[in-house]
Amino acid sequence: MLISDMATIMSKTDKTTEAMSTDFHVAALYHFTPLTRFADLREPIQSACDRHGVKGTLLLASEGINGTIAGDPGAIADVLHFLRSIPEFSNMEHKESRAQAMPFNRMKVRLKKEIVTMGVEGIDPLESVGTYVDPQDWNALISDPDTIVIDTRNDYETAIGQFRGAVDPHTKSFREFPDWVRNNAGLHNKPKIAMYCTGGIRCEKATAFMKAEGFEDVFHLKGGILKYLENVRQEESLWEGACFVFDERVSVTHGLQEGEHQLCHACRQPLTPQEMESPNYEKGVSCPYCHEERSPEDRARYRERQKQIALAKSRGEKHLGS
Repeated sequence: MLISDMATIMSKTDKTTEAMSTDFHVAALYHFTPLTRFADLREPIQSACDRHGVKGTLLLASEGINGTIAGDPGAIADVLHFLRSIPEFSNMEHKESRAQAMPFNRMKVRLKKEIVTMGVEGIDPLESVGTYVDPQDWNALISDPDTIVIDTRNDYETAIGQFRGAVDPHTKSFREFPDWVRNNAGLHNKPKIAMYCTGGIRCEKATAFMKAEGFEDVFHLKGGILKYLENVRQEESLWEGACFVFDERVSVTHGLQEGEHQLCHACRQPLTPQEMESPNYEKGVSCPYCHEERSPEDRARYRERQKQIALAKSRGEKHLGS
């Protein structure tokens, strides 16, 4: 083989490797702020995201903004710059991770009553909220025998990972959390309450609610599980399992690396590789969690949807039902 031919092959290989290693940046963000003009911001924000090819979901309400977006690194930087140019979002923080493929199908900016739905009137994190705890100080707090650790996420999230010793409310939605607190008198047995969630936003309202219910020493993990997994070394970590994320990565682990979980598109349950070996698992149709709950008609409909997804993939297209 000629040296020139070898150089050409190596050049092509380098370009292929470079293309394969190109990551999408994923930015998770929220910011509580009085936002009376939130409806007027929907179109400008949607246009900015569309212009830069950014996809994901952003929620706007009178209490602020919340969501996750993904795109090329430069595009994400441009959209974040645009968002922070809006005076109400000027000091907004975000958490950034990476994905090997675009984890969203489209871009949606939605108007909501709440940016995280608890359904309790009068709860305002801008007026009263728990004490923030940095990731590097979290282990000491939750290891304290005077602390009750509460996972504020829902059951399908807690199923794949939690902090060691955490109390799991087994809620189906965040709306169930207030009743769970009010029905658990044992939460008053220890002086300290430490709470955590994926990115921090649910704990803003959860800790505000706890303080309104009379709990005094209430703490929450600043930046949530994502910031902890990013900043705390695995050998020092008290996190066990993976962290569910609301995009096509499904889960992340220490260092915010993509996990091994996949989503059952019939019931939205995250599945381990072992669960996908179950005879009740059929891609896009059923899994061990929902197989008995679905009728033959349901499974036939899901099977047809999965067939259309496969056909779209064979054409190099992305089926929105995927």
